[in-house]
Amino acid sequence: MPRLLGVEIPGNKKLAYSLRYIYGIGLTRALEIVQTTGLDPDKRARDLNEEELNKITEAITRAGYKIEGDLRREIVSNIKRLQAIRCYRGLRHLRGLPVRGQRTSTNARTRKGARKTVGVVSSKK
Repeated sequence: MPRLLGVEIPGNKKLAYSLRYIYGIGLTRALEIVQTTGLDPDKRARDLNEEELNKITEAITRAGYKIEGDLRREIVSNIKRLQAIRCYRGLRHLRGLPVRGQRTSTNARTRKGARKTVGVVSSKK
C-alpha cells in the first residue's frame, strides 16, 4: 500500500479512486490531480514509483488544497465559531439536531440518535 501525505491509499485500485482515500480529495480533484501530473489514470496505485508519488504530493501542495488535519481543524473551528455566536446553525449543532432544515418530527434518526420512549409507566396493583 503506497503512503501519500501520511495516508495509506489502497494499492489495488486505479489511481483516481485511490486518491479519494485522502480526506478532502473527491473524485473531481483526484481526476484533476492525475491530469496535471500527466500520469496514466488506469494505472494502479501499487504500481507507482517514488518519483510519481512525489509528483502527486507536489501537485496537491501546489494547488493549495486543504486536506486531512488542516481541513478537519478548519471545519471544527467553523462549527465552534457558529456555536460561540449563538446563531441558529450553531444551536442546532449544539443540540445534535439536523442543521440544514430537515424535518424532525418523524425522521432525523441519524442526527438525534436512537428513539427514547416517553410515556406513562403502568404500576402493578
